[in-house]
Amino acid sequence: MTINCKGRLLDLNSPKVMGILNVTPDSFYDGGKYKDELEILNQVETMLNDGATIIDVGGYSSRPGGKEIKINEEISRVVPVVELILNKFPETLISIDTFRSKVAQKSIVAGASIVNDISAGHLDSDMLSTVGKLGVPYIMMHMRGNPKTMQNQTQYEDLVKEVNSYFAERISIAHEHKIIDIIIDPGFGFAKTLEQNFELLNKFELLQIVGKPILAGVSRKSMIYKTLDTSSEKALNGTTALNMLALQKGAKILRVHDVKEAMECVTLFNKLHTN
Repeated sequence: MTINCKGRLLDLNSPKVMGILNVTPDSFYDGGKYKDELEILNQVETMLNDGATIIDVGGYSSRPGGKEIKINEEISRVVPVVELILNKFPETLISIDTFRSKVAQKSIVAGASIVNDISAGHLDSDMLSTVGKLGVPYIMMHMRGNPKTMQNQTQYEDLVKEVNSYFAERISIAHEHKIIDIIIDPGFGFAKTLEQNFELLNKFELLQIVGKPILAGVSRKSMIYKTLDTSSEKALNGTTALNMLALQKGAKILRVHDVKEAMECVTLFNKLHTN
């Protein structure tokens, strides 16, 4: 199970860790944390040293009720960061976390290797054709509506069946646009209640029916800290517990704020499966 990142083959038979780099002022956990070049480079270096295979750069907060920003502002946030990272760490695989095709295009031209789209092309009709022309891997997430409306759209008759149907349809359209390498993300916290998030994780292995590598993004989310009656700042232990469960149920990429701890999960998981 490999994906082609601009000529570099990434083997997902062994799970990989994606480190989150939010260059937004209002993300739910690390908003506003990385304000200047030194802070950004220090955090990227830490994540790479801790074992991250991919750095996921995002300039638009998709948390419920996140602030809307213009396309040019998002571009001005992320493109210089992509260039900054690659200037210092030229071998880094960068994914650009955006649902806007123009942001994706400019970021890939700047050196990013993967597009990570929370809307699977629903929020920008040009996204799939753009990704197809760029020839890069595409991470598509399950969501309904947009970040402002998604939590009002949590009615499902059969959650996992509907998520799989969604991916089957989006994958088919992506293939029509010549997108070859596709990763699916079930979208924990996006158009799902707390109970639905746990149902989705409990049945996570059923997502393998669509035949694509699966990304799990539970890091420090409300499904953890609300269940534990704590905060996102104190949700690392809970994140680690659910990351291991996701690996056991077939996740190939863990998208996390805390790379070292996630890599420890991967190392222990691999050890379990070599004996």
